[in-house]
Amino acid sequence: MDNQSSSAAAAQGHSRTKSAVRATRPRSSTKGPLDVDDVPPLLSPATPARLTHNPHPPSSPHIRSAASSPFPPRSPGPPRRQQQADLSHLLRPEIYHPLPTTSVPPPFRNSPKQPGPETPIPDLLAKGHYRAAAAAAAQTLILSSSSPTPPDAAQIFSLLHVRLACLTLTDNTSLAAQEVRSLPPDLDDAAVLPWPLRVLVVRLRAIGYGDQRRAVMSYYDLAREARAALAAAGEKGDHSSTELWRERLDELGVRVAGALVEMEDLQGAAQLLGSLKDRGDGRLGMAKALLWLHLGDVDAARACAESLPGKGGQVVDALAAMADGEYAVALEMWRALTGDEEGGGEDEMVGVNMAVCLLYVGKMQEGRALLESLVDAGCASHTLLVNLSMMYELCTERSRTLKMQLAERAAAMDETPSGWEKTNGDFKL
Repeated sequence: MDNQSSSAAAAQGHSRTKSAVRATRPRSSTKGPLDVDDVPPLLSPATPARLTHNPHPPSSPHIRSAASSPFPPRSPGPPRRQQQADLSHLLRPEIYHPLPTTSVPPPFRNSPKQPGPETPIPDLLAKGHYRAAAAAAAQTLILSSSSPTPPDAAQIFSLLHVRLACLTLTDNTSLAAQEVRSLPPDLDDAAVLPWPLRVLVVRLRAIGYGDQRRAVMSYYDLAREARAALAAAGEKGDHSSTELWRERLDELGVRVAGALVEMEDLQGAAQLLGSLKDRGDGRLGMAKALLWLHLGDVDAARACAESLPGKGGQVVDALAAMADGEYAVALEMWRALTGDEEGGGEDEMVGVNMAVCLLYVGKMQEGRALLESLVDAGCASHTLLVNLSMMYELCTERSRTLKMQLAERAAAMDETPSGWEKTNGDFKL
């Protein structure tokens, strides 16, 4: 079946790693850029400012994992300055690749829902036409080079973000990794890229150069900036900015752990996960639990589940039972969650995992019927489609016919921001 994603956004599918990994020594007392405990406390509106503002907060050294750190600690550098970079090279047509249509199933490629060339990019994104949005973003960048009023940096980066993000969403990550090389190395150092684009560029550069060590170094550089911004927001009493930078710092911590996993530094990833502290909303706790499951440490995942609010703990417990091979037990857990559901957003995730459990307890036809009922209800996630396609392969020799019919059903669904157009990989074609 489809592998369990380590993303906190959706706990669909399942995976199992045999060996559990634990940190081998207590965490060092040295604070690093992912720590936030020493950030100055927020000032209440009624409290006079007693803190002296430091325009250049000191940078903390890096955390070193139980395994050797992938990079040496760096000394604090000079403050970043905004620079007016020449971005005309980002408007050249040769840096943007044509997008293949052969990976799109015919029911989508020939659908009357395919947008016209004049459809605005916001409309394309709102209806989930990510491939068309990626093409439109590149075309807009190229045509703007001859415009009497060239676009400013914000417009260029907005279009570039749409282009790269949509490429990753349409299974064209390799193309995005090639195109991101058009960004000069010093452009990110100039701090002119928007934060979401900077985080995406770090990942794509690591993929393009085949070096996750590069990603870890860049994430720590971003974390150092996030800590400085968090401290500045705390001194000013800016609650909204403080929460924003806390969330960004938490996200960077999970991304570093994920990069360490891809580097096969499981020991370092385990230690880093153990050092991250949940803020009480469950987002970081769920991400940590899923990463623990990916690492194979089911006990650590269950420990995270104890502090998760709502049904998050039940979801992790059910996934942990699946990771232990206890599919009958997990099936009852998922059924209990289904009984508690009131039409919420977890229906599809619960249903897919129930179907996987049904397969493993010898009730494949019942699992297939459950997945088909989810499609009838308008669900069409990648995990659902892949698992149902796998069921077809196991049930019959004419699976290709059934998978093409499934593609036709998905193409007939309403367009949504979560993505309408699918690829051959979604149906195992």
